[in-house]
Amino acid sequence: MFLPKYPDSPTPPPAHTHAPSDTTPARRPVPQISVSTGAVVTVLVGGVVLTALLAAVAVSAISVAVAAVVLRSMLRDQRHR
Repeated sequence: MFLPKYPDSPTPPPAHTHAPSDTTPARRPVPQISVSTGAVVTVLVGGVVLTALLAAVAVSAISVAVAAVVLRSMLRDQRHR
């Protein structure tokens, strides 16, 4: 009663047949990217300038921090006297 009922003649799954094609599939042409040397030089110079500015900001921040520590220690010594 609870056994599954199978069909008497099972049908095979459909076979996928592809017709052989004599032509090769058409490839899309790859877009040509042309970058001028002026653009490359501009990007490189901009990167160098930005890196130099970042280094200058970092050095300035460190020197301000050192000056603040020195001033704090000088003021602390002056109060204790």
